[in-house]
Amino acid sequence: MNKRKIGSLSIASVAALALMGAAFVAHAAQPARNARAPAAAAPQQPNFDNVQIRILHVQGNVYLLNGAGGNTTVQIGNDGVLVVDTQFAPMADKIVAAIRTLTDKPIRYVVNTHSHPDHVGGNQAIASQGASLGGANVVGLLGNQAIQGAKIIAHENVLNYLSAAHGTTPAMPSGAWPTDTYFQPFYDVYFNNENVRLFHVPNAHTDGDSYVQFRGSDVIATGDIFTTTNYPFIDHSRGGNIEGIIAGLNSILDLAVTKWQAEGGTMIVPGHGRITDKHEVLEYRDMLVIIRDRIKDMVAKGMTLEQVRAAKPTLDYDPRFGADSGFWTTAQFVEAVYQDVSKAK
Repeated sequence: MNKRKIGSLSIASVAALALMGAAFVAHAAQPARNARAPAAAAPQQPNFDNVQIRILHVQGNVYLLNGAGGNTTVQIGNDGVLVVDTQFAPMADKIVAAIRTLTDKPIRYVVNTHSHPDHVGGNQAIASQGASLGGANVVGLLGNQAIQGAKIIAHENVLNYLSAAHGTTPAMPSGAWPTDTYFQPFYDVYFNNENVRLFHVPNAHTDGDSYVQFRGSDVIATGDIFTTTNYPFIDHSRGGNIEGIIAGLNSILDLAVTKWQAEGGTMIVPGHGRITDKHEVLEYRDMLVIIRDRIKDMVAKGMTLEQVRAAKPTLDYDPRFGADSGFWTTAQFVEAVYQDVSKAK
């Protein structure tokens, strides 16, 4: 894998960062170049007719289905199929068709890592193609072990959001709502001979984030707590906060194990982007801590948002993660972090 050594800091690197930070503060005296960033718009949807699903084996029982929207992670075995995130609604049939190239077993579970439409849009269509397993007295009452429709599992805040209207956005159809929710720190499902554990991360990308650990396969699907393509989208309208994202990344780092010299081992499926490993999560976490601390220091000095933007606290990371246009820009990210650290102050 192509790695950029950002996360592992030597003494010389720390000194260089300190000098860079001083340069940023000095640069802040210049007039701001950017106007106040607008609120994040809805992600631009592609022409779904032209989107094809790409299937990649991650390791063990787990596969990545890459299409339009967030990554879809599937676990496959003799018990059936577990699907993590369902992309935009028009992709549902293509996702099911891709799964059918891997197995003819029924879809038993759909898991949502959060409530954004590029991760939950296909819930109803995909869950309706599956069947849940009943047990104990339920089987006797129904006379059949299969209950129509796969279970949809998510944190309870995902259900709260999907089942209510928000401004001009109506509630999603009830068939897309989670049928099993949790409010504890984690939720377990034993499926295909391995424990699948959902971990709730409070107030991170949203207030309903979960990441999913496949313990036997040694894979973690992170949802949008971690991406390899952009600065994290901090959705303040749904309870997001930079501190929660950093806490979530620390939690993932606690679970992930490297195989050799910080490479390999636990495979990480991000919300958007390529399959990676612990090292890149570490770099991403370090980047966010550095940017947060730079902005926190500027806020402590009484700098305005415009002065902070002019200081360019993300400058050294912009070639990799920055954007001047589109759904989530660098200016919007800086503003979101500024608001979070200002409230904390």
